[in-house]
Amino acid sequence: MRSVVDWLTGLPGPLVYAVVSALVFAEDALFFGFVLPGETAVIVGGVLAGRGVVDLRLLMAVVVFAAVAGDSVGYEVGRRLGPPVLHSRPLRRRARHVDHARELVRRRGPAAVFIGRFVALLRSLVPATAGVAGLPYRRFLLYNALGGLVWSVGNALLGYGAGAAYERAERLVGGTFALLAAVAVVVALVVWRVRRRRRDQDGDEEGEGRADDRHRPADGTA
Repeated sequence: MRSVVDWLTGLPGPLVYAVVSALVFAEDALFFGFVLPGETAVIVGGVLAGRGVVDLRLLMAVVVFAAVAGDSVGYEVGRRLGPPVLHSRPLRRRARHVDHARELVRRRGPAAVFIGRFVALLRSLVPATAGVAGLPYRRFLLYNALGGLVWSVGNALLGYGAGAAYERAERLVGGTFALLAAVAVVVALVVWRVRRRRRDQDGDEEGEGRADDRHRPADGTA
């Protein structure tokens, strides 16, 4: 992330707003969340706001607009193209996540739009899935706006606070220690994410095994 921060720091303020909002928009409208989560861009923008490169309030406003607009475009894509869009080539390797998005929309209805905003892969899938399911746009927009507001402001403030904390640590104990502390936090987060993903995979495999047992004949023959 530090290299991204350094790159964006060298850009003019208006271009920083444009890059961050474009990444947020593309994540929701074009399924780019599988490549670069938009929340990373928002957090980096918050860090830059802490450095005075951009204005925090304007950044949050721009990101909220991009998030709501991106979800609305994703909704329209799903509504107009229908179920085939969920089986398109970019999503074939993400069939399990597509199924999760469908199940979430089926069980939660419009609330799924708010919930999905806070899960990276679902954030890219739920808007289109809601469109495919025929969720009324007015109800979709309400939860889309609420989720976009909370998510955008929260991540921007998270980046702003993280950047300010790093700057304070750097002034107090030197850049080397601050960098090591940042690396330790990142490593801990990565380990936690990997372990959680492994637990999810193990749970899926165990569920598949139980399903196979249920379909196996009682006498044990194939």
